[in-house]
Amino acid sequence: MTRKQYNWSRKSLDELEDMYYTEIRPAMTRAGYEPNDGRPSYSWLADNGFSGLSYALREHHDLTLKEFFVAEVGLGDGTPGEGGTEDGVDDGYDWQIRNEDVIEEIQRHIRRYQMGESIADTTARTRRSRLASYARVYEQIHSSRSLLDALDDIHKQPHERQRCLEAFNVLGQNLSTMQSKLKALSDVHKFYSKLMQYTHAEYNPTTNLKDELGWNSTDTDNETVDREQMRAIYAEADDTAMRMVVLGLAAWGLRPVEVASAHVSQFMLTDEDPHIDFEDRKNGPGKVSLLFGVETLYQRIEDLDEPGWNGYLFPSTASESGHLTRATINNRFKRLAEDAGVLVDGETPTAKFGRRFWYTIYKDAVDRLADQLEGVAEDQGSSSVSVVMSNYISDEEERKYRRKAMREELTAVFGDEQ
Repeated sequence: MTRKQYNWSRKSLDELEDMYYTEIRPAMTRAGYEPNDGRPSYSWLADNGFSGLSYALREHHDLTLKEFFVAEVGLGDGTPGEGGTEDGVDDGYDWQIRNEDVIEEIQRHIRRYQMGESIADTTARTRRSRLASYARVYEQIHSSRSLLDALDDIHKQPHERQRCLEAFNVLGQNLSTMQSKLKALSDVHKFYSKLMQYTHAEYNPTTNLKDELGWNSTDTDNETVDREQMRAIYAEADDTAMRMVVLGLAAWGLRPVEVASAHVSQFMLTDEDPHIDFEDRKNGPGKVSLLFGVETLYQRIEDLDEPGWNGYLFPSTASESGHLTRATINNRFKRLAEDAGVLVDGETPTAKFGRRFWYTIYKDAVDRLADQLEGVAEDQGSSSVSVVMSNYISDEEERKYRRKAMREELTAVFGDEQ
């Protein structure tokens, strides 16, 4: 079965729900899935001719597969047959921790956060990994002692605090950035705080431990994805809409909300200077040059240009604004990063990393231009590149060279437009 046969783009949400009961659910049953135990995975849907469902939900109803099957159809949030469970994280994880009480408390902690904050499974797994890493180090250093043992007696706090300090000193040696160290400390601190709330723990041994460790938040790295990672993310975008998400964030430097609300009326697509106009833009120019991605933009407009289109690049009939939300743009970018297996400091990058990436390569383009002009400065006997810029190159020429350098940076990442 193909997407053409199903005419996915023409189906209403009610029709998609009917399709679940008349076609998808029977197919699940024939394949050995128990529908009442959870939802079908994307890979199963694709293998059984229903891959277009994800596209239809995303493009026409602003829903993910999970939201459709769990919220609309009413299935559980597991994926039977693929290791999924009700909470999404108890998936045969290799704890490498001997003390089962510690494992059980970490599992309870993660479940509480999932219920209280509705965090994504990927976030839950990241927190679990940090807590497990700390617990493993603690157990290795302090032998058979459990990190739960001394928490019920306030008089034991000084000694337990020292044990935590020793564990973090070792753990910190295995973490490459200050940001990752502080995230680990934060997650462990929250874990102990929850133990105080739900168990007989009398104190949190990690309170103000950051100062004793000498871990300073001002030293955190403003990390972003590198060129190879962004190239991998872009490669996962299998349609014009998803490519537009990546280009809007990483090639144009827009904020997620600006991508979500982009309207065709903002685009001035002249041959000499294609750009986006903003009437009111926070902390940024009201005009953003389009140095890359214009052909993809044209294709996106062509795809949408039909009677009833409201002019937004990411229209949504489910939203009062008429366009997708910032959160949806963020989710789409994260999904691409997850599919590409991209991690920054152990976590899946969010949409804000696209804008951060733009600033990084823009700085590189400017630095490269300065390097090229150093030779000119030497030939002219000038003391610096800035002298050349002010005395020998007009503002228009400087802008042209800078745009050229940035366009080359973008092409190196995203390739030549078709």
